[in-house]
Amino acid sequence: MVYTEILYDVADRVATITLNRPDRMNAWTPTMEAEFRAAIGAASSDDEVRAIVITGAGRGFCAGADMGRLQGRAAGGVAAAPPLSGDGNFDQRYSYLLAVPKPLIAGINGAVAGVGLCVTLYCDLRYMAAGARLSTAFARRGLIAEHGSAWMLPRLIGPMNAADLLLSGRTIDAAEAESMGLVRMLPAENFATEVRVRAAEFANLSSPRSMRIIKQQLRNAAFETLAEATRFADAEIPKCLETEDFREGVASFVEKRKPAFTGR
Repeated sequence: MVYTEILYDVADRVATITLNRPDRMNAWTPTMEAEFRAAIGAASSDDEVRAIVITGAGRGFCAGADMGRLQGRAAGGVAAAPPLSGDGNFDQRYSYLLAVPKPLIAGINGAVAGVGLCVTLYCDLRYMAAGARLSTAFARRGLIAEHGSAWMLPRLIGPMNAADLLLSGRTIDAAEAESMGLVRMLPAENFATEVRVRAAEFANLSSPRSMRIIKQQLRNAAFETLAEATRFADAEIPKCLETEDFREGVASFVEKRKPAFTGR
């Protein structure tokens, strides 16, 4: 697929999806969304990819929806959102990201707001450059918490922090976001390189089969009891013991070398 508003590359088993409208602070558009979905699908189905990084070109991650489109709606224009793909918890407009079977890492290199922030909430990890700033902004635009953000944020940072961000619409910096547990802050210098190094650790040191099942455990935890979660784990452990990755994990530990996992 030829991309016009994102960049896509794969190196060291890590796929990097870069939102690429730097002149507009990578403001979100229908084209960007379609290309982003396609890139996520490509990375998910590629056996050579074992971790995925999402980041932005230039000095911003994503400033939210393109304001030109919002002005059109305010003036009475109609622009329908892309149709949902189903009724389940993991096939809504952005919640499908939770079902991606590989580690999904947001590399928040600069300003992030609105829908851009919503996308990062569905990632497994969020790294943010020191000095970068984020905002939900919805309440200050006459909008509400969209795309499941009012469900995700309390589970990520607690009800009071979520209420603070969503009701105020205020802007916070990376240090405050880290204090809430929303992100892990990294130095702005060499930020992109450091994020990719961390992603490569997942991709090359952890079993892709184990990561896939652990991700399933993590996303299901919000909807199941402790007993259900424990029974699932108890059923999966014997399966692990029969895999190539388990044997390789033990052998690499004993032999004090890096593992060569196959995902089988």
